[in-house]
Amino acid sequence: MLYGFCVLVLFQLIGEAGSTLLHLPLPGPVLGMLLLAAWCVWHREVDPRLAQVAQGLLGYLGLLFVPAGVGLMLLGPVLRDQGLAMLPVLLGSLVITMAATALTMKAMMNRHRRKLRKRVLARRQNHRGKADEL
Repeated sequence: MLYGFCVLVLFQLIGEAGSTLLHLPLPGPVLGMLLLAAWCVWHREVDPRLAQVAQGLLGYLGLLFVPAGVGLMLLGPVLRDQGLAMLPVLLGSLVITMAATALTMKAMMNRHRRKLRKRVLARRQNHRGKADEL
């Protein structure tokens, strides 16, 4: 479990350093998360120790929204004055997020189908080869 936490903190540190040194408009933890995702894709697997820690932390994800909710309650006057102006931005970002999610899902499903099709074809060829040997 300690290994998983160390990996998460290491990637957060790398992301924070990269964001600060390169003056990126991206928060360090977000950059670290992207780097960790790229690392896992590159290695084509997620270390089970890291997955165990991540799964445990996901159970507490809801707690992270409490400070944002409290902040919104404290900004009531601002929301009352500027809420209507923020509405198009919120709706636009919602549409963009939904479209990006749909396109990503479609691409991943197509990729999965191609891999599955290759496996099926390989099995068929393997079975045909065995039948020819008989």
